[in-house]
Amino acid sequence: MLRYLTAGESHGKGLVAILEGMPAGLKVDAEKVNHELKRRQQGFGRGKRMQIEKDRVEILSGLKKGMTLGSPLALFVRNKDFSIEKLHAVLCPRPGHADLAGLLKYGLSDVREVLERASARSTAAAVAVGAVCRIFLEKFGMRLASKVISIGGEVVPAKRHSKIAEAIQRRDTVGGTFEITASGVPVGLGSYAQPGRRLDARLAAEVMSIPGIKGVEIGLGFGYAQRFGSEVHDAIYHAKGKGFFRRTNNAGGIEGGISNGQDITLRGCMKPIATLMSPLDSVNISTRKASRAGVERSDICVVESAGVVAEAAAAFVLADAFLEKFGGDCLQDILASYRNYLKRIR
Repeated sequence: MLRYLTAGESHGKGLVAILEGMPAGLKVDAEKVNHELKRRQQGFGRGKRMQIEKDRVEILSGLKKGMTLGSPLALFVRNKDFSIEKLHAVLCPRPGHADLAGLLKYGLSDVREVLERASARSTAAAVAVGAVCRIFLEKFGMRLASKVISIGGEVVPAKRHSKIAEAIQRRDTVGGTFEITASGVPVGLGSYAQPGRRLDARLAAEVMSIPGIKGVEIGLGFGYAQRFGSEVHDAIYHAKGKGFFRRTNNAGGIEGGISNGQDITLRGCMKPIATLMSPLDSVNISTRKASRAGVERSDICVVESAGVVAEAAAAFVLADAFLEKFGGDCLQDILASYRNYLKRIR
């Protein structure tokens, strides 16, 4: 079983991830992880924090001469802005953020004690984990990519850019949608045998765990609700030398909770960032008097970045499902098991 934990605060020393279950014998190039960390920081609409941080991973354990040992990997991304003990208290929670709910849940008296961990800065650790999983998946011919679909309802690239520029001018924020694609995924990952083993359920849960994501759909998604069954299900064909194939992919590569060999496509909806430079109404948690919500250094639009984080989430789920199907403690054993499976299903 593949699993991970992350720790760290937005302005703490750094972010830590521990990834357990990666087999021995995998060559892990730290620069590939750094490439994904850099991608997470890019995109028009990112805030000033991205000009400060130059995220790079330190792999503290689990490797020898760049090869996995089968023991847990400890990944560390250092924060340049390490100022948690010096920052001012925040007393006016932001609508749309974890501020008030977290404060009440944990019995805290300073919103900063919530926002430091609830911050999307934590996704840097998740991206580092996903990057290692991506390296593993690439050994078996799988690739992941993402793209922005819309920003503030606009789908034309130039208009999307203008929408972000408008949000900057308005001292506002804007959300949108993105799509991720996983290609080269073999048939047979996931299972219909138990709800929690369904591949689509696992992907949706992992992507929904990304801060700010409010909706996920796979394949045609909500489009299924508007059409007849004869219009949406992907007809099955067979040809000598080619095997089974489809001419459409409305299912998004997953049927009955199992990958069907086609590209897996998933779309997510990222809400506008909760920190507004022209803040909404709130209440001072100390005085209980009406106030304006707190203002923190923040982004304007992170839809492109959210797509990169969602790639990492999908990479983790697919790697976990792959190890569940072909599992072993040694990469060579897994390769042999995978080759035998492909031979059988042909």
